[in-house]
This record gives sequence, structure tokens and C-alpha cells, in this order.
Amino acid sequence: MSNEELILRFESDELGEAGFHHADHVRLAFAYLSRYSTLPALERFSSALKRFAAAHGKTQLYHETITYAYFFLIRERMVGRDGTGWEEFALHNPDLFVWKGGILERYYREATLKSDLAREVFVLPDKCLAP
Repeated sequence: MSNEELILRFESDELGEAGFHHADHVRLAFAYLSRYSTLPALERFSSALKRFAAAHGKTQLYHETITYAYFFLIRERMVGRDGTGWEEFALHNPDLFVWKGGILERYYREATLKSDLAREVFVLPDKCLAP
């Protein structure tokens, strides 16, 4: 499915909630970032996720810090690989698909990600990385 088709199907709620997991979020973020510049893509992506969660009665599942952090990690990985398709991107970035014990543990304390503040607004990383 093309990036445009994925976005259209997601925004029109044709994908359904049953099969929409972490890897699907990563794929969708990649699609938005392939189609729009970074900040407009982030606005559309997060708005679409909020609508999706609300449409399925799961507004409590939207987490702004996790959404934004993964979004910017995906964008960073896309830079310098102009024209790279989804399959190649996924192949070169397997760490982005690990949910439990994933990449955000390098940047955030567990308590931070579990906080109400991090769920409601984007919180900057609070874990220092060793050189």
C-alpha cells in the first residue's frame, strides 16, 4: 500500500482498531513524513491518532510524549536516505519496532513515560546517555 493510500485509509477509519499496533504506528508516521514536511506531518499524524483513539473509545491510549519521540526518531532516521522506501527503512531500523524495552528507554526514565504529564504533552528526554 502506498503512503498516500495508508494515510487516506487511516484518516477515513478504514483500517479498524484490531490490527493497529506499534509497528503500524511506525509505518504510518513514515507515511506522513514521506508526504508532508516535518511539523505539518506531526500535526496531521497526532490529530489522526487522537481521532482514531476517540472513534474506538480509547482516548486514554494516546500518549503525546511517546508519539512525538518516535515521530522525531523516525524523521531523524529518514534524513540522508531520500527516496528510501518503507521496506528498506524498516530493514535498516529494527530497533524502532521494539515496543516493550524499546528505544525510548535510552532517553526516558520509566516514571516519566508513565506520568500524566508525559501522556498529555511532549516531555523532553530526561535520561542522560553515556558517551
